[in-house]
Amino acid sequence: MPAQSIEVLDAVPSDVGELGALLAAARAADDHQPLAEQKRLELQGKGPFLALLLRRGSGQGPGELVGLAQIDARPNAYGLEVVVHPAHRAAAAPGEGDVRHTLVEAARSEVARRGGGVLRYWVARATTDDDAEAHSLGFTDERSLLQLRIDLAAFSQREERPSIDVRPFETGRDESAWLTVNERAFADHPEQGRWDAPALVARESEPWFEPEGFLLTEEGGRLAGSCWTKLHLDTVPLVGEIYVISVDPDFQGKGLGRRLTAAGLDWLAGAGARIGMLYVDHANEGALAMYRSLGFSIDHADRCYVTQVPPA
Repeated sequence: MPAQSIEVLDAVPSDVGELGALLAAARAADDHQPLAEQKRLELQGKGPFLALLLRRGSGQGPGELVGLAQIDARPNAYGLEVVVHPAHRAAAAPGEGDVRHTLVEAARSEVARRGGGVLRYWVARATTDDDAEAHSLGFTDERSLLQLRIDLAAFSQREERPSIDVRPFETGRDESAWLTVNERAFADHPEQGRWDAPALVARESEPWFEPEGFLLTEEGGRLAGSCWTKLHLDTVPLVGEIYVISVDPDFQGKGLGRRLTAAGLDWLAGAGARIGMLYVDHANEGALAMYRSLGFSIDHADRCYVTQVPPA
């Protein structure tokens, strides 16, 4: 039986080549990013970092890295994602234990050691098998995040499309106003509503950031809403995302969200993207209906499971 060990990291290792190889293997096998954007930023040193590494080997040397559990730690709340090397996803050999199960349980123990709290476990492109596995580990379904997609060429050919006056985001000028509107628009959202200045600045330094595709609309001298777009430069054909749509509550109910979305899709098409994409909570029936009316359809769902971890 191969030796097995779990290492807890409170800081990004100086050499991330091994982690990069694991993520690349998972990306190639699954055809999607193995970690959400926030955790990829944390791997770059942009934010607090907490991870567990599972290794297996013959007992000599550190062993092969076969899985990663990365934890986003907040006061009394933790977000977990797990990446397993494709070569180690088959049924476990006798005495080995399943890699994903082992990492989830190790993450739960680490959260308990740190005082406990709410643990949210995210699985991309979740299936019924993922549901069953999460339930067997003591998690319950909390929410599903739907990825919607649209053919941008077909959208551009529509004769009647909503229109709106927009201007591009100006770095160094618009951050404060945008953060205020974003916080107001997503006051009840567990992730988007907690953005702060460092989170925004971290994304401004990313290779994909393009101020010309960050569209703002104003009314009466105030920022009323925005459509922030993102080109996924590693995709073929090129995918463009409606990254964040936010409308100040004072201006909601006027159709700004629909018109801003259309403006974002037009910008993405003009930038060369062939597929448009966005995420919406499955429970947001109003937004889902609006996006469908523009021509979006569901591609897949990412699922969040939740459990309460008592302190050790």
